[in-house]
Amino acid sequence: MIELGRLRALSAVATYGTVFAAADVLHCTPSAVSQHITKLEQETGTSLFEKDGRKLRLTDAGRLLAEHAGLVLAAVERAEAALAAHHATVSGRVTIASFPTGCRALLPQALKRLAKDHPQLEMQMLESNPHESLDLLTRGEVDLAVVDEWPEVPFPFPPGVAQAELGLDYADLVVPANHPLAQRKRPVKLAQVTEERWVASTPGTSCYDWLTRILPAVRPAFLVEEFETQLTLVATGLAIAAVPRLARISVPSGVAVLPIDPMPARRVSVVWRNASQERPAVLATVAALRKAWEKRVTAA
Repeated sequence: MIELGRLRALSAVATYGTVFAAADVLHCTPSAVSQHITKLEQETGTSLFEKDGRKLRLTDAGRLLAEHAGLVLAAVERAEAALAAHHATVSGRVTIASFPTGCRALLPQALKRLAKDHPQLEMQMLESNPHESLDLLTRGEVDLAVVDEWPEVPFPFPPGVAQAELGLDYADLVVPANHPLAQRKRPVKLAQVTEERWVASTPGTSCYDWLTRILPAVRPAFLVEEFETQLTLVATGLAIAAVPRLARISVPSGVAVLPIDPMPARRVSVVWRNASQERPAVLATVAALRKAWEKRVTAA
């Protein structure tokens, strides 16, 4: 009988390409991973990996076994989730990955609620962009991912995951208080401000991709990851920006906020693996995130 630990080692090496990387993910020594692979090859009577430079590449037999290992490990995770659901105890560890704005505007309230309602639950948070978060989710390194997605730049969700929309986060135009548009009563069309000096999120972020997709003529003069810094630059009269409402925890003096026509919005969702959807800790975290979103929307 093939041991579960050896299948985990096989899956990790197949995913990350090296024994050292697999050991880091599995929180064990490289020697332990190598021993698992060696014993697995002895038990199956076949070679599972071959060297490919500094990395290891699956043989045909290894690829076949790795595919089945993924199914077995997913089944085990579902069994653990079902058992936890049977005990109906929100405990253990839950790790959430989220895009930066979500970390700042949603996660604190959600984590506070979880700590109060479920003291046996150990919580961890990781800030990362949506693509990285979903990759970590499918690899089993995080339990849930909070992601944002603009309809103009959608991305495919990986197979084997479930998702729940928390809501839509609308964006407004922010300009210096002395800007000619600052006293405007009607919504602004973005086509009217393409010649302005812009501050935008850094390349590779969903907000940057969205802005450059809808306004291809815009070449941002400032590329800033933090929205608070973007607002500061606007307040000093250096640029204008399109900022989602979830990112505007506070607006500095010297800034005017104008609605945009049509009103742009990004979808914010929480995603988890299908295999863990019955786990009480996952269900409790989704519920806490929903409450945090509702509170944020009501406050806005």
